[in-house]
Amino acid sequence: MSSYDNQKNITASTSTYQASNAYSNITQLDIHIDEHQRPTDTTQHDQFVGYDNSNSSDDDVNMTQENIDIGGTYIDIGDPVWECPHCKAMMWYDERINKDKQTNKPMFSLCCSYGKIQLPLLHEPPHPLNHLLFNNQDPKAKNFQQYIRIYNLMFAFTSPGIKFDKSYNTGKGPPTFRIHGQTHHLIGSLLPMPNNPPKFAQLYIYDTDNEIINRLSQNPMHDMLDERIIIAIKDMLDHHNHYAQNFRMARDKLHFVAVPDLKMKLISQRQTDGRLYNLPTTSEVAALIVGDEHSADKRDIIIEKQSGLLKRIHELHPAYLPLQYPLLYPKGEDGYRLNIPHKDHANIHAAKRKQVTLREYFSYRLQSRTDETQTILHSRRLFQQWIVDGYCMIESQKLNYVRQHQQQLRVDKYINLTGSNDHPQTIGRDIGKRIILPSSFVGGQRYMEQLYFDGMAICGHLGFPDLFLTMTCNPTWPEIQRKVTQSNLTPNNCPDIITRVFKIKLNQLMNDLKHGNIFGNIIGYIYTIEWQKRGLPHAHILIFLHPSNKLPNPHDIDQMISTEIPDKQSQAQLFEIVSNHMMHGPCGFANKKSPCMVNGKCIRCFPKKFHGATIVDQDGFPVYRRRNDGRTMMKNGIELDNRFVVPYNPQLLLKYKTHLNVEWCNQSTSIKYLFKYINKGSDCITASLGNQDEIKQYLDCRMMLSTAKGAQSYSDIRTINGLVYPTFREACFAKGFL
Repeated sequence: MSSYDNQKNITASTSTYQASNAYSNITQLDIHIDEHQRPTDTTQHDQFVGYDNSNSSDDDVNMTQENIDIGGTYIDIGDPVWECPHCKAMMWYDERINKDKQTNKPMFSLCCSYGKIQLPLLHEPPHPLNHLLFNNQDPKAKNFQQYIRIYNLMFAFTSPGIKFDKSYNTGKGPPTFRIHGQTHHLIGSLLPMPNNPPKFAQLYIYDTDNEIINRLSQNPMHDMLDERIIIAIKDMLDHHNHYAQNFRMARDKLHFVAVPDLKMKLISQRQTDGRLYNLPTTSEVAALIVGDEHSADKRDIIIEKQSGLLKRIHELHPAYLPLQYPLLYPKGEDGYRLNIPHKDHANIHAAKRKQVTLREYFSYRLQSRTDETQTILHSRRLFQQWIVDGYCMIESQKLNYVRQHQQQLRVDKYINLTGSNDHPQTIGRDIGKRIILPSSFVGGQRYMEQLYFDGMAICGHLGFPDLFLTMTCNPTWPEIQRKVTQSNLTPNNCPDIITRVFKIKLNQLMNDLKHGNIFGNIIGYIYTIEWQKRGLPHAHILIFLHPSNKLPNPHDIDQMISTEIPDKQSQAQLFEIVSNHMMHGPCGFANKKSPCMVNGKCIRCFPKKFHGATIVDQDGFPVYRRRNDGRTMMKNGIELDNRFVVPYNPQLLLKYKTHLNVEWCNQSTSIKYLFKYINKGSDCITASLGNQDEIKQYLDCRMMLSTAKGAQSYSDIRTINGLVYPTFREACFAKGFL
């Protein structure tokens, strides 16, 4: 079975907490051209990734334009109280399939793909983990919840082969979990090498009389941890976790029997139905063997007695997740495994894939169900790490699929392949060995290039776009606040809730723009959803207006876009929203330490100048009206005036109560910004002699950094801050890589 799945991404993607990508992390692209307004020879551009369609029923009512509320009143989408009839996941009504129908029996595909996915429910975690996770009064539980990632790592059997990026956790704002590069989980031998301290799984075997001290000494933050919690977790895992029990058995064998050539095999095959069972027995997950083992499966892991070597665990091994997250799988429950069949369904025989994919597994696990304990969803910062790990597992399998199906991909014609003969670093014999990352891979260079050319092709038929909107998620939306409050969590610990609510709000906004006549008749639009390295999800939207609704003069622009503080008395609600969401800074002389300040200047060119009227400059860019009318507001103790207002539309701002920037553009540079696709980091230089592998290049250059000139020789690579080091190893130490 192929694990490659080119359907929609996990909707509950990591928003603030995600794997940093070398390209824009676009999860959805919607390109639309009105068939009645565009030229008849234009080809339809449709790359919308959405929900499945379903047949309408007698309970359905057609949605009409009369149902659309385009007033300036906030519309609450309610709570996730609608139960999926197949998997009992609690969903928002607006997450139903076939959204253009009103029905009292909604169906959903986000959770279980319309009933195809069935996985065993997670059981209540054993004591004391249940108390530590869900109690919000006990000081010990609060300590555990705050440092849950450290406690989990302390008892993890595998080391996370991840490059953590902690640079964004030094200032204000919620903690961010970021990684870059390729991810993998590693496990060492049963015993440490002489004079080396035990780590990870070795702590279950070596010097267990001093186990608590050994575990504490492994972490520099041991002073913040509670030793009573560590003892309780140790006892819980010894009693309930199958992997812990196997390693304890290995300890007894080595200590009391002194077996000379003892090994442990982590078994990858399961005999039970993955739809019903995920808790294997102790003998099913691992086996102690003596001497050579010839019956191991290709994904089985053989752990040597004392080798000093690390072995990588395959992403498709059932133990991949439980070995890394013992606090999320306290009994050693299986994670994702191959060959879990889809549930019997009326249309199952027509499907190309009949087995659960990684994406479907995580999409199922990310849902809340009334009859299932929410161990994973309540694990706070550990939940964020689990999501990032899952995203990387899915991406890794997609890349593996691409690598293994190069023969089919080479049928296409690639311009870059033809032009590579002229590249000075290209070896002729290696051209036929190139591993190509196709345009179908989301986030790859060809994917971004294709989107850019699609956008420019639309401009060739419809002209330049007229409006550029940016909508950012608001974590204080009442729907988000109610949901996280019910769970005793905070928005930054619920990236799944934040993303789902944002997607619903974005769908509402696009519906308003298309049918609400806010800006007039729209004949085309393009939008993307992306996540910043740090920040909430946001959407960039380009709007193409009908020629009769263009904004040809400054007066028309003023009717749609405002850059002034509203009157506090007559427009109190709008004043509050603008104050909370549409004021830049403070920066400049008022706050030289603002993140937007570079070399003493604001990169967004704030504060702007006062202007008595809107004008369009000689380059075609608008200079909005910003009158010196005396209106001000306070932000962080600093008084701000109209020079700090971000352009907005009052009607949309009142309805959505979030940062919603509206700009008049009519320039092709908006398309280029929307589809940026080339980012090369000066701190991500890798020297490699070998075949040209675009997948490896993608994994090596995942970190998005500032543009810089690359190395042109090996001495350049050994040059750090102007000093040429004698060896690459010393250069790596100087750079902080080792």
